[in-house]
Amino acid sequence: MPVDKTIGHPWSQEDCDRALNALEQTDRLHVLVLGDLMVDAYLMGKVDRISPEAPVPILSASQRDRRPGGAANVALNLQALGVAVSISGAVGGDADGHDLVAAMEALDMDTSAVVSFSDRRTTVKTRIMSGGQHLLRVDEEDDADLGAEASQVMLERIAARMGQQAFNAILIEDYDKGVLSPMVIEGVLHLAAQHGIPVTVDPKFRHFDAYRGVDLFKPNLKELRDGLGLLWEDGDGQGRQQAIEEGLGRLMSEWHPKAVLLTMSEHGVRIKTAIEDVHHAAHPREILDVSGAGDTVIAVATVLLAQGVDASTLAQVANLAGGWVCEKPGVVPIDRQALMAEIRRLPITA
Repeated sequence: MPVDKTIGHPWSQEDCDRALNALEQTDRLHVLVLGDLMVDAYLMGKVDRISPEAPVPILSASQRDRRPGGAANVALNLQALGVAVSISGAVGGDADGHDLVAAMEALDMDTSAVVSFSDRRTTVKTRIMSGGQHLLRVDEEDDADLGAEASQVMLERIAARMGQQAFNAILIEDYDKGVLSPMVIEGVLHLAAQHGIPVTVDPKFRHFDAYRGVDLFKPNLKELRDGLGLLWEDGDGQGRQQAIEEGLGRLMSEWHPKAVLLTMSEHGVRIKTAIEDVHHAAHPREILDVSGAGDTVIAVATVLLAQGVDASTLAQVANLAGGWVCEKPGVVPIDRQALMAEIRRLPITA
């Protein structure tokens, strides 16, 4: 069947109603989020002078904050959309890991499939910010892949949870921090197939080629470029476009996902399936911080996919959601009512 390739796909009242109806019914969904858990820490203040010791800014710190991050931030986005969430991942046997699990439980997340490993550190990302601007990030982590024994423990915990709870989707959030070892990926995809559960994936470089036959694969441009070894020069729009065409073609023919959702920052999003190939342009935004935008996109896409929303509508709404969170400083989850308002403001063109 030929692929219908459309640039600037029209938006109909039916599309609008379909998206809004899906978002209004999210409370009937339960999603398993699997991936790299981390702490998003913030040190905020004001910069008004340069250090006499070195040409670096001095932050007069006034506030600290710590939030569940990584795959936990994806879970927060799902919860903000009204979805029940179970989360699976690994934390270290340290105070950060204990506090992270406690914080997730306080937010009504089911953490029964979270495993603590005494020989790992919990990933902590500390962002130093002034006036809403991101100045520096400090990472503390152990990111080696889980070994065979630890991977087996993860799979047993996940299988047990899947035996207790029916899930509408499994969302895999890969940050290359090690919990998603090849053994864990293969095992979870097998379990999902056994249970007939759709799988969406937000990939990273290390195991980019391990996610085969999933329902939705969501790389960004850098991940597509690095994961497939694509080449183009910065500023070469034609070369970039040719590389994207090659990359999407390879993903569809070799990885066999049902859909690829490619996020392209200021260039919007593109979704490709066996029967359509649609590009939605980015909407004008005042960009403050792109941190966490990908988390929001995959969360919204998963919610809509789990309810059978078509690929183009799914991509358009996920595109809106990713842009909305970029207007907020720091890593923040999407607001369902705000997203629905954004959908209602889209001009009807069909």
